[in-house]
Amino acid sequence: LRNAVAWFAERGVTVQRVLSDNGSCYKSNLWRDTCHDLGITPKKTRAYRPQTNGKIERFHRTLVEGWAFKKFYNSESARLAALPAWIHEYNHHRPHSAIAGRSPITRLDNLAGHHN
Repeated sequence: LRNAVAWFAERGVTVQRVLSDNGSCYKSNLWRDTCHDLGITPKKTRAYRPQTNGKIERFHRTLVEGWAFKKFYNSESARLAALPAWIHEYNHHRPHSAIAGRSPITRLDNLAGHHN
């Protein structure tokens, strides 16, 4: 979580809330304390709710089909090396039907330095 928050901060995004499932790691005192230390409100999905769980499951399917098993990689390090380019393509160039064929980056309009 700390690494993710730092990654977003480098890009001008402030994490206010984090949505997780009800896995045991997200019920731990460490998770709760880390969220508190970072000023993040932890949110949990309702159990057995496809309305929320389906979105991340679809992303995982897209990740598997578009990157993880799209081609043969000679090694796991080669697969991991290909991930940043795939994430960039997914966020900046791939049209998403849920947002009228736009890419997700078009929805993020409040980055630092974008409003002068």
